[in-house]
Amino acid sequence: MDDKFQNKYRISSARLQNWDYASEGAYFITICTKDRLHYFGEIENGKMILSNVGVIADLMWYEIKNHAKNIELGEFMVMPNHVHGILILNYGDTNGNTNGDMNGDTNGDTGYTNGDTNDDTNVETRHALSQQSEQSEKTIGQQRFQNQGKNTISSIVGSYKSAVTKHCNRLGFEFGWQPRFHDHIIRDAQSFDNIQNYIANNPMNWDKDKFYGNE
Repeated sequence: MDDKFQNKYRISSARLQNWDYASEGAYFITICTKDRLHYFGEIENGKMILSNVGVIADLMWYEIKNHAKNIELGEFMVMPNHVHGILILNYGDTNGNTNGDMNGDTNGDTGYTNGDTNDDTNVETRHALSQQSEQSEKTIGQQRFQNQGKNTISSIVGSYKSAVTKHCNRLGFEFGWQPRFHDHIIRDAQSFDNIQNYIANNPMNWDKDKFYGNE
């Protein structure tokens, strides 16, 4: 880090220094909760049972592709104290929904509602919505993503974390993120498949996971 900061920032960057995080590619992302507390729910019989906070984290991940340009979602999983997911930057897709003309509110955030769409978002999120009351379903659709700025992995993840936190705060749910997140650049098809399988099978292998417990 530049000497001019004089070590004011105690949290070192987990990013790969020489990699352009706005470049095309697939990234395996892991975001942990503060102190690895089980805010998102628990594993029961090899399945993830989402808490209210977990449902918010689940829904907001699906919303990433509606609020970031040229992004596709690979496999993802909300676990008790972390989120695993694959984000794919693909600038060859010019037909994606960038929502670049959405109206911001007075806080500089981009508002959105879960209206009828032509994609599979509503189908994908039914498993989360089914766990909530009718009132919760109405409020889930009133989230906000921060304006993305440059379309980098850091800006996308930061916006996702902010959206989850804001909604939890608005509903009075206790929640916090770990400041940093971890990423792994996926460099070939075999690695992509292996990571997809790892994420999908994470609940069944929870007792072997390094994030097991609240360390």
